[in-house]
Amino acid sequence: MMPFVSVVIATRNRAGLLAETLEALAAQTWPRDRFEIVIADNDSTDRTPAIVAAARQRTAAPFIRYLHVTARGKSHAVNAALLEARGELLALTDDDVLPEPGWLEGMARAFDDPHIDFVAGRILPRWEVAPPSWMSPALYGVLAIPDNGEKPREIRLDGDGAVIPIGANMALRRTVVDRLGGLRADLGKLDGTLRTGEDHELFLRMIHAGSRGRYEPAATVRHWVPRERLARPYFRRWLHQNGRDVARLETVYTTDLRRWFGVPRYLWRQAIVDAVAAIRATLTGDARGRFAATLRLIWFGGYLRESWFGAGDAPAVSGRLAVG
Repeated sequence: MMPFVSVVIATRNRAGLLAETLEALAAQTWPRDRFEIVIADNDSTDRTPAIVAAARQRTAAPFIRYLHVTARGKSHAVNAALLEARGELLALTDDDVLPEPGWLEGMARAFDDPHIDFVAGRILPRWEVAPPSWMSPALYGVLAIPDNGEKPREIRLDGDGAVIPIGANMALRRTVVDRLGGLRADLGKLDGTLRTGEDHELFLRMIHAGSRGRYEPAATVRHWVPRERLARPYFRRWLHQNGRDVARLETVYTTDLRRWFGVPRYLWRQAIVDAVAAIRATLTGDARGRFAATLRLIWFGGYLRESWFGAGDAPAVSGRLAVG
């Protein structure tokens, strides 16, 4: 029996992009009776309900479940959808993503190995405008378009397997959610902020619980990159906030790494390397290299700020899904 898959999408005021996502999902090669789409509308004020209603009427459309979630924040919306999802496999994507026709098939095939608990797929960019000259693949993570290559591999915390699944393209077994819970509600996207970390935290929780993951490039999506994000100030703000978020996570997922002044020693070494790289790039006129190195230092500054002046330990994670 082919596994039943629930595709989970949280959305807010992106009716036009969501319509394209639903159209791409309707074109999946995976059988229509073996998957559903669960849309968690995070209190949209645009035409989102009408777009979903129209998608339901499409010929041979998969079953679409619509939820209206008033608690603000992507994590609340995703958790509400996870509670309602019926699939033994849960595939997460975003409302600005175009899955390739074989996306679900690639995801499901990766779970043929009974030892695999979660899967990360490949993410490619869908640029609204051509990227600026200072853009480099090293910065793609800020835009949620990390391309981890064409070869499948096991996901580990370090080394060649250092792939962190993100909500634009990942899947996990229902049993993992039942055992470990959903996303942290104090992390994740929220209007007016650049808060991040919900995917990273879930990944760490799964790894520390002994779950095994796989990177599967056959499960490919294309992620929308709007022009307003292709601005230097956005990258600076995002990386500073991400540095703070990662530092918060490490108050829960502690390691045995040696530390200087409360910060892992390897981060101090990396900061020195980045400072030298920034100086060298300035002297040689390498604008792209200077900007990339400076951004890494900004990330480190955010990490230091949270480590030294943060509010304290992040709250412990509950094993149950909580919908606010």
